[in-house]
Order: sequence, then structure tokens, then C-alpha cells
Amino acid sequence: MHLDFSPEDLAFQQEVRAFIAENYPVELRGKQDEGDELSKEDFLSWHKVLAKKGWVAPAWPVEYGGTGWSATQRYIWSEETARADCIRLMPFGLSMVGPVIYTFGTPEQKAKYLPRILSGEDWWCQGYSEPGSGSDLASLRTKAVRDGDHYVVNGQKTWTTMAQHADWGFFLVRTDPDAKQQEGISFLLIDMKTPGITVRPIITLGGEHEVNEVWLEDVRVPVENRVYEENKGWTCAKFLLAHERTGIAGVAASKRGVEKVKSIARAEMDGDKPLISNAFFKRKIAELEMDLTALEFTELRSLAGESAGKGPGPESSLLKIKGSEIQQRLTELTLEAVGHYGAPYFRGFGEGDNEHPIGPDYAHRAAPTYFNTRKTTIYGGSNEIQRNIIAKMVLGL
Repeated sequence: MHLDFSPEDLAFQQEVRAFIAENYPVELRGKQDEGDELSKEDFLSWHKVLAKKGWVAPAWPVEYGGTGWSATQRYIWSEETARADCIRLMPFGLSMVGPVIYTFGTPEQKAKYLPRILSGEDWWCQGYSEPGSGSDLASLRTKAVRDGDHYVVNGQKTWTTMAQHADWGFFLVRTDPDAKQQEGISFLLIDMKTPGITVRPIITLGGEHEVNEVWLEDVRVPVENRVYEENKGWTCAKFLLAHERTGIAGVAASKRGVEKVKSIARAEMDGDKPLISNAFFKRKIAELEMDLTALEFTELRSLAGESAGKGPGPESSLLKIKGSEIQQRLTELTLEAVGHYGAPYFRGFGEGDNEHPIGPDYAHRAAPTYFNTRKTTIYGGSNEIQRNIIAKMVLGL
């Protein structure tokens, strides 16, 4: 693995920077800086800019609309979008169900769904977790009973991110209640406008409406919407989770977060000196940066493996563990840096409000972000489960 960029890579980096500077929607940058809650239209505006350019799905094969970029170019892209504080693209279509469809789907499914994922016409959500099935996902109880050329689905899903906006969802359902847990599950694509689907909001600790519970009551789903074989959906689920866990690492965004913490620590005072000069605080930043650098090299090795034709494997569990832990430490350090300004936080400052955040602009989002980030070690497969995967698949224990 070579760590120096080639002249071609440096030219690509300049191309990316220029494109972002010229095309990133100005109104989004303002919302990011102010910590406003982003709407579906906000996410899609940047998505559609990239789709028009052909840059919306760098990891996809070229024949399905990918960019054909090398692992290094994909790394540069993630670095530059984080550096410019671009909003993240919703991963459920691009990074999760899209790869499942082009890997396991029929030609008809690929033709129907992939172009609409790329264009942003279809917004997707993920129906995996249930009230009694989180880390032990294979214990899920949402059932699908075959009725001619349809499945009739009944059950409940929870923590369904952005389901309130979704046009489609990909769901794990039990199609054989008598089989072993992993062997009786199927992978269904469900139109969220189908009668019988109810989406109810869950408000997070940070005050956001980000996740939901989804109820399915006698929902009729065409059999043609099943991806891969009946009762073989666990194969799709494992494949998808490996891609999700790799993306959770969030190295580029965390690097920008570290720089933001340093900026705050230069502005906040510790007695008569800036907080950045406090030896204990400097040590925390240094330890965080060292761990982040190690994670970055691990991610680069994983990308190099993918470029050589090796898909994400058990090492994605390591990326998920360390990436999520670093994100939590980063938000904790940010909250520590803003001090008492982080305590009286509010949400919903906007047009017509006569209340204003207390303290500097960088302070009022510290606490909500800290609370929201408590989830990172849970979603995508809890870190405890990821350690079990590493013990079994990597260490052979």
C-alpha cells in the first residue's frame, strides 16, 4: 500500500475540490454551520447534483452506474467532501440495498430499482431491527406468508431511520417459521405506500425525529419483490451489513471533527489560558488522533482489498467498532470543550423564534450531537456482537 498520492491522484483531488466549490448548494452549507435539522429536500439536492455528474455511487461497478474510481480516488473523495463539510448522502439506497440488488437481484430488479436509486427518485429505508430483535437479528418475528403471487406481511420494525420520507424499504421477514433462525428468512423490497403500513415517530435524546417504528398489517408484497431465493435472505443481510459497517467508520468526518474540537479549544478559556494549552486536554486530543490515524490506515487496507476484488469481510467489524467509539469520544470531547454552554441546549431555533442559543454558535449543538452519537456503538450490529464476529471469523476462537 503506497501512502503518497500520484500526480494523477493529485490532479483528481484538485478536480474534486473545484467541483465541490462550484456546485455544492450554498443553502446547505449554511444549514450545516448552524446545526439545523436537514429535510428530505436538502439531502436530495446534493444527491441530484452528484447524480447529474455521475459521482453519486463511487463504490458501484461501472456497468451499474459507478464511477470506476480507484480505491485511492474514493478515499480522496471522502476526504474532500468531509473537508468541505458536505452533508452525507443517505446510505440506505446507495450503500446498502443497491449493492444487494446488483449482486443478488434479477435482471428485472436491477433495471427497475438501480436507476431510481442513482437518480434519487426513490428514497429507501431499512426494515431490520424489531423490538425483540436487535443485535440478535436472526430472532426476528415479522412474518411473510405466501398467498399465490404475493406475500402477506405482518409484524413490527423499529429504529427505522428516515422511514417518514421513504418511498421504498428493504425488509427481512420470516418465511419459514420451522427452519433454523437464519435459514427461514427472506429479503423483500416493499413499497412504503402499500396499504397496511404505518410509520410512527421516535424522538431521540437529541430531540430529532430521525428514527421510527414501522407497523405492517396484512401488507401484500409481490413475490417478484423478493431478492434472491426464498429463505436465503440471511445471505443478503450479511452482505449488506458488511457494507454498512465499513461505512460507519466515518474516518474523514471524524478528522474534520477533531479540527473543530481544536478550534473550540483555542477559543474557550481554561483560567487565563486557552483550553488547548491544558496538558490533560491536549493528551485527550492526541490519543484520539493516534487512534483515528490507525483506523484510517485500516480503512485504506480494506479499500485496497476491495479494489483487488475482495469484498468487505470480517475486518469491517473492526472498522465499525473503532469508528463508532472514536465518534463517541469526539462528541464527548466537544461537549467537554464547550463547558457549561453545552448544558442549556435547545432545538428548533428558526424563523419566528424569540429564544436564542446561549453562548457561542459552536456550543448549542454540542449536547444534542453528543446524545445522538450514543447510538453509534449499537446500530449496524452492536459492538459486542462485532467482537464476537472478530473472535470467530478472524481469530478462529
